[in-house]
Amino acid sequence: MRIIAGSARGTILETPGGEGTRPTLERVKENFFNAINFELAEARVLDLFAGSGQLGLEALSRGARGAVFVDINADCVEMIARNAQKAKLYHKCSILKYDCADYLAGLKKRKDFEKFDIVFLDPPYEPGKNQIGECMKKILKNGFVSEGGLVICETGEGGPPDFDFGEIKKSRVYKYGKVHITILTMGSIG
Repeated sequence: MRIIAGSARGTILETPGGEGTRPTLERVKENFFNAINFELAEARVLDLFAGSGQLGLEALSRGARGAVFVDINADCVEMIARNAQKAKLYHKCSILKYDCADYLAGLKKRKDFEKFDIVFLDPPYEPGKNQIGECMKKILKNGFVSEGGLVICETGEGGPPDFDFGEIKKSRVYKYGKVHITILTMGSIG
């Protein structure tokens, strides 16, 4: 796994092993990052279920101004820090060990809270669990996404869930084999 474009282009990233993680495939990442490239400049990014941190680091490499990485796994949190240092992007990172739902529940209380322009939501594929829906409810209830901001969700074989979240609308869906990338936009589209 590597950073595809920008200041850290070509940096090889560590990825977690085991069945509990599923890094986004490089060709999938390249295609959807090309689709959002113009939204990245100076964006504030939240990478939930961050794993290796590859999505947030790719965004930073392509011009985002800062990224918050959240993962419950201590090994992943350490790996994100190593990957950020290797890519020379550590100074733009806030790396936190939290359950994503708990992080979102307490986010408004943080002194440094600022709305995000891009949120990556890439939970493990767990049948019967609707982690995207649970996170989306908290994200929207508390106004964590800026007007015109994006939430980018990765889902598996079952396809993208039905999104009925009011002020955030499905703007694009990409399918790569069994992987679905759904891009949601806050506010009016087009």
